[in-house]
Amino acid sequence: MRIDVLSLFPEMFAPVLSASIPGRAQAAGLVEFNLVNIRDYTENKHQKVDDRPFGGGPGMVMMCQPVWDAVLATERLDPTPATRILLSPQGRPLTQDIVAGLATQSRLLLIAGHYEGIDERVIEELQPMELSIGDYVLSGGELPAMVLIDAIVRLLPGALGHEESAEQDSFAVMQGGQKLLDCPHYTRPREWRGRQVPEILLSGDHGEVDRWRMEQRQKRTAERRPDLLEGTNDAAT
Repeated sequence: MRIDVLSLFPEMFAPVLSASIPGRAQAAGLVEFNLVNIRDYTENKHQKVDDRPFGGGPGMVMMCQPVWDAVLATERLDPTPATRILLSPQGRPLTQDIVAGLATQSRLLLIAGHYEGIDERVIEELQPMELSIGDYVLSGGELPAMVLIDAIVRLLPGALGHEESAEQDSFAVMQGGQKLLDCPHYTRPREWRGRQVPEILLSGDHGEVDRWRMEQRQKRTAERRPDLLEGTNDAAT
């Protein structure tokens, strides 16, 4: 997979993309990252990318031309068609289903906006998928882009140390068509500050362990995210 990231602050990405799972996936040749500075595509000597909004109001708006030229120039770097994505608080809420779908694509082009936003005309022209990581506002789309990249890369075959890890994550385990949160996890020591590891996990009975974990997923989901169980008979369990 190739992931192009267009940003006014591409330097923010290098530490994240070179570490942990994204870094290992890149080293293994599973993903290629290309960071693009939108300022490099301005047509003025001061590399100005924003201006005051028509109609008045606070803040600045990113102009059409630098964003448009940056996208087209970046797409020409590789013949593989890119799925364009704009990180925006006005976008569709990001879900594991969306992440899983994007993980099957060969190339993604992420646009990280800044300031008050991007001129609507270039958004209409580019027609990107707009995604939001939550109902709150950040200084720009850089952090959401990092979140999206991490969520996608860990689903690429070979990216995780254990191929079943992603299958056991929250929102990946299903019951009756509904997604469940993950179950509690424990490791050594068997006792810590008087708290014991559940005996069932020490039994060696994998069938009973699997049943216990499913029960814990159901219980935790009902307690913490009952909205995920709406329409099922076990929402109150």
